[in-house]
Amino acid sequence: MSRRVVVIGAGVGGLAAALDLAARGREVLVLERAAAPGGKMRQIAIGDARIDGGPTVFTMRWVFESLFAAAGTRLEDHLALQPVRVLARHAWDGASGQDARGRLDLFADIRESADAIGAFAGAAEARGYLDFVERARRTYAALEEPFIKSGRPTPVSLVSRAGIGGVGRLLATAPFATLWDALGTHFRDQRLRQLFARYATYVGSSPFLAPATLMLIAHVEQSGVWLVEGGMHRIARAIAALAEAKGARFRTGAEVAEVLAAGGRATGVKLGDGEVIEAAAVVANTDVSAIGTGRLGPAVAKAADAVPWSRRSLSAVTWAMHAETRGFPLVRHNVFFSRDYAAEFGDLTARARLPAAPTVYVCAQDRGDADAPHGGPERLLVLVNAPARGDSRPPDAADMASVEAACFGLLERCGLQVARDPAREVVTTPAGFEALFPATGGALYGMAVHGWQASFSRPGARTRLPGLYLAGGSAHPGAGVPMATLSGRLAAAAVMEDRR
Repeated sequence: MSRRVVVIGAGVGGLAAALDLAARGREVLVLERAAAPGGKMRQIAIGDARIDGGPTVFTMRWVFESLFAAAGTRLEDHLALQPVRVLARHAWDGASGQDARGRLDLFADIRESADAIGAFAGAAEARGYLDFVERARRTYAALEEPFIKSGRPTPVSLVSRAGIGGVGRLLATAPFATLWDALGTHFRDQRLRQLFARYATYVGSSPFLAPATLMLIAHVEQSGVWLVEGGMHRIARAIAALAEAKGARFRTGAEVAEVLAAGGRATGVKLGDGEVIEAAAVVANTDVSAIGTGRLGPAVAKAADAVPWSRRSLSAVTWAMHAETRGFPLVRHNVFFSRDYAAEFGDLTARARLPAAPTVYVCAQDRGDADAPHGGPERLLVLVNAPARGDSRPPDAADMASVEAACFGLLERCGLQVARDPAREVVTTPAGFEALFPATGGALYGMAVHGWQASFSRPGARTRLPGLYLAGGSAHPGAGVPMATLSGRLAAAAVMEDRR
């Protein structure tokens, strides 16, 4: 029997699993259907410009330091990282972002953020922010060990691992309250409530349905955000190169059509061209729905459950652009808020359609903390949230024209003019994301975190079929580059443990 471990997909979860396994001496083969590793950390080429078309924020540095250390090296020997001072710049529809009074910056320094909030909305709101920051810190501290670092937690195991003294800390995270309601206890100014509610979208969820525990994301950001020299795609390249140095092999342009099974366990894969590759274990760095819907063959369709469209996380419409801008003083991360957040998320969730008035995120990838004019075309990723219906009810031409007008109209009202050139833009819709990541409908974050039980609904590394394991944002501990990395490490640990 082969001792090989096949990893399907070179997203960051699959890459982390491959590195851990190769560093421990296992024979590893990574099969990636795209031309390069990275998965959602993809780069989009527009002329000579290379634009990050997926995740744009690097946080939880300790996750990557631990990954590289386990392979006998240091993160800083492979990636050049620069901490940011300005976490994000925010503006609201109806207020001129060209006037500093119409925008708000959040900073890595908590006191600097509090001062900015005080100047923006008053001393009471600044005090509310400091209370919120402390609550976010306690929430993260209560959940890091028993949930984030745990293999596959359940409500019972969460309480058990927390211990008697930790039960009170868990209850203090307000798991049964929504994030929107919890924020109302800290902020009377609805703009601030809207700003911090946006953390739910980091995992593709609605703040009106997501639990208050997601405020821990605020603590993650305040613990450090870094810029990666060469872009986020450089992270994937670095992990892949290190895995290769440890003996892992990579095949790009290799699409897995089927996972094979015999004798009650996974035994290998079949490629689209009919080639069969035997394996002792298979790590699927795919969306769990690719298994549950039968996309990876009938032998493994019952190994994991597909996510119904009603429980999918958000998708997006993105414009990757190389364009000149003027007016609004952009920093790296910029958010332009809609007037009515409840209506926006009503469109996204209850009505499952593109929002009539979307919030817009702009990542200016040639900028850092400085907001001086760039001078010439710059690399931009413009994003609005969308429902993940790319497989069944994708937006038509009229829908796209409407959301495009709403998106760039909001930017203009906030003072940002973008000199657009269709020849230097790449638009990706939910249908486009479905094509890139099959069986998702375009969902970018796995399952939505709606309700207190949602986080326990994600599958762990082990599936119902021995020898088949899961990695990626649809598996525990969830979406986002650091979490997906942890999922890959959990999958590798499960492979090694079961082998023993």
